[in-house]
Amino acid sequence: MSDRTMARQVLLFIWFLSLSSALGQVSYSIPEEMAKGSLVGNIAQDLGLDLKRLKSGKARIYTADSAEYIELNKERGVLLIKERIDREALCGQTTPCALHLQIILENPMEFFSVTIEIVDINDNTPSFKKSRIIFRISESAILGSKFMLEPAIDLDVGINGLQSYTLKPTDNFNLKFKNQPGDGKNVEMVLQKPLDREKQHDVILVLTAVDGGDPQLSGSIEIHITVLDANDNAPVFSQSVYKATVTENAPKDTIVSTVSATDADEGVNSKIEYSIANMEDDAQQLFDINEDNGQVTVVGIIDFEKARNYEIRVQASDHGGLTDSCKIIVDVVDINDNKPVINIMSKTNVIAENSPSDTVVIMINVQDPDSGENGKVQCSINENIPFSLKSTNTNFFSLVTDGDLDRERESEYNISVTCSDEGVPSLSSSVTLSLQISDVNDNAPVFEKSSYEASVQENNTPGLSIFTVRARDADFNQNARVSYILEDSWVNGVPVSSLVSVSADSGVIHAVRSFDYEQIKDFQFRVKAQDGGSPPLSSNVSVKIIIQDQNDNAPQVLYPVQSAASVVAEIVPRSADVGYLVTKVVAVDVDSGQNAWLSYKLHKATDRALFEVGLQNGEIRTVRQVTDKDAVKQRLTVVVEDNGQPSRSATVNVNVAVADSFPEVLSEFTDFTHDKEYNDNLTFYLVLALAVVSFLFIVSIIAILSVKCYRWRRERMFYKSGANLPVIPYYPPLYADVGGTGTLQHVYNYEVCRTTDSRKSDLKYVRPCSESIISLDTSGTHTLTHAQRERLNFDDCDDQQKPPSGDWRFTQNQRPGPSGAAATPEVAVGTGPWPNPPTEAEQLQALMAAANEVSEATNTLAPGTMGLSTRYSPQFTLQHVPDYRQNVYIPGSTATLTSNQQQPQQALPPPQVAAAAQPEPPKAAQTPASKKKSTKKEKK
Repeated sequence: MSDRTMARQVLLFIWFLSLSSALGQVSYSIPEEMAKGSLVGNIAQDLGLDLKRLKSGKARIYTADSAEYIELNKERGVLLIKERIDREALCGQTTPCALHLQIILENPMEFFSVTIEIVDINDNTPSFKKSRIIFRISESAILGSKFMLEPAIDLDVGINGLQSYTLKPTDNFNLKFKNQPGDGKNVEMVLQKPLDREKQHDVILVLTAVDGGDPQLSGSIEIHITVLDANDNAPVFSQSVYKATVTENAPKDTIVSTVSATDADEGVNSKIEYSIANMEDDAQQLFDINEDNGQVTVVGIIDFEKARNYEIRVQASDHGGLTDSCKIIVDVVDINDNKPVINIMSKTNVIAENSPSDTVVIMINVQDPDSGENGKVQCSINENIPFSLKSTNTNFFSLVTDGDLDRERESEYNISVTCSDEGVPSLSSSVTLSLQISDVNDNAPVFEKSSYEASVQENNTPGLSIFTVRARDADFNQNARVSYILEDSWVNGVPVSSLVSVSADSGVIHAVRSFDYEQIKDFQFRVKAQDGGSPPLSSNVSVKIIIQDQNDNAPQVLYPVQSAASVVAEIVPRSADVGYLVTKVVAVDVDSGQNAWLSYKLHKATDRALFEVGLQNGEIRTVRQVTDKDAVKQRLTVVVEDNGQPSRSATVNVNVAVADSFPEVLSEFTDFTHDKEYNDNLTFYLVLALAVVSFLFIVSIIAILSVKCYRWRRERMFYKSGANLPVIPYYPPLYADVGGTGTLQHVYNYEVCRTTDSRKSDLKYVRPCSESIISLDTSGTHTLTHAQRERLNFDDCDDQQKPPSGDWRFTQNQRPGPSGAAATPEVAVGTGPWPNPPTEAEQLQALMAAANEVSEATNTLAPGTMGLSTRYSPQFTLQHVPDYRQNVYIPGSTATLTSNQQQPQQALPPPQVAAAAQPEPPKAAQTPASKKKSTKKEKK
């Protein structure tokens, strides 16, 4: 801000102060954008008021538009900035810009008008609405052609507003300012040098707007010019300024004015289009122009209270890009379209019935935005009420009392205020105000009783409601509202507030904590009842609380003393008579009354017939004469029980030693201290033993079941394999038997060979139920598969094994074994095992017989078939099977017999002779195996 501007503001401020002292008003001048809390002026000093008057009168600021930019500091008596003030937002382009407010005081009511002028500072940069300006100018444009440029907008006013423009470069154009009244700083671009489209088709210029502030602020915009051909005449308006009027609230499409421009060109270059060019206000939202005939019409809502005139800039353009401009000044005519607005500046809702006359109750401000007669306002109130309305200043009214007030006669008034303007037709507004007549506090609260007494049981829950005190007040409303207060006092060294509390609204007395009868039996305190009047009235009452005992303490055993470290025993001599006093159980109960009455009972005893306990005194005495049979160590459990409801009890263990000497007592009681530990260990071991026994029992059951299943499977297997009885009584070296029954010391194999026509013979073959695996020697090792072994079975073999015959038995002479073995009774009946193994001669005899039978059977078959039917695999020929007639191995002997085909063996007699030499044993029942053997011999 320049020094000249600052000096001008100081002179203006001094002039306002001198003028305010003459008119009873105060005026200030401050720059905009001052920080919050900045000093505006010392209002108390300028108005000649004391700071005490500001405080006692409750001084405050009233503004009609409810905008609070200024605040009053009553402590210092100064006006301060409350909110940042933006002059442009507050007043726009209006100058001077001022805030009008009133300082209101009460008791008595006064108000003073304060005017604060807001001085503009350079805080706004000139700016353009558009980002760039585009022109289409013909190269034939004559020198001196004018092109209207969009003006820059600078919200500041005065020297801080827009001051000048600069254009760069200035090869073809320069700037020209119009200085018509109301034009402001409008600029036109003038062609000073002809354009040549062939040299430069597009021209770009920079227009800069500069204000006059310190420091200067500026804004710029680019101008894009497209050079056209041929059009060399610009439109020209018939007049540069048009004036028109329009009433506010004019309907849409109302014609405001018509502009006209001519173009000397012909054809399409002479056709003119009209447009509204100004962008600085709301003209484009309120007005529109017909681009063909230049007729300007209303398209928005015209409001006189928002703007009293409008400036419309119209531009005429031909198709060649040449333009001309003019201005239309539109004045708005006010109509009475606003009702008066009633604002309550200060209102007292309640007034005391003893208020003096001319007491200000309400202060009203009335605003009417209309002008002239339409803005003048008169106000009135309803009749027959003790109030009147006085005008204190223009558009300010005060409602004051105009008679005596009596609350008993009328406790409330509804006052209707009506304000009307002087327009035609007149418009009015009204507001109804409710005023309460308050009561005067002249009655103190009174309790229902002169004193209170209540009881509560001990061990109560904190917060328990004990009882309620009540007091009544004959006054009305707040004066009759009673609050209860607990007066400070001490009970047994503690404040009473730590024991009870009083509800301020209801008077309910609550227990703050749980009471203990053993600590405090009763206490007193005082409760004060106070009304809500000013000043308040009160009264108090005495309250006594009695604590009632409960059975909350169990009896305590004083003797005998229970100690875990040592054992205390009472000694009773064996010569004690009936009624001998052993000891006395001493117990106390801190409760009172029947809750402290104690009784003693004998709960457990080693010998109940020896001792008794006195019911009332707790004395333990003998019931009978002590004898030698009584145990030395006696333990008594005594229960001490009070008489409360429910009763509480305690137990005590009394150790009694029936002995005549101390060593005897000592030996018996040395393990007393270990009883508890012993019992605990015993319980643990019992539980552990039970778990182990249960586990072993389950394991045993599982083992027994497993053995049973295993034996059952073996019996099934032996039963099936027992039907495959041997046929041939010789044991080849490379053959193994898996179906032996285990009754013979050696295992024998039997083999049956037959021809292809054997099915037609009289022989009966029995099919074995299980097959043995045949293993050959290394020269031709083969193992029959399961399918081959199935094919080896004969078709007519029986599926089931027949039960053995009971009469097939061997005598001792028929069984293999030594010839001279005597037959025992068990052997005679054919039931026992063979005790002696057969001799080598007997084994050789059996082998040779089997070899002869094989040789005879082989001769009857086709060569190379080994007695097998043609159904079997051809690979099983005689060349794969050794000749057992040549090499015979004797089990149990190292001798090997070799048969010579030319020389028959003479070592042993023939089997028939050997068999005949033996005595004939009694015939036994035949089994299926013996039947096969006999049948085979008969066939041969």
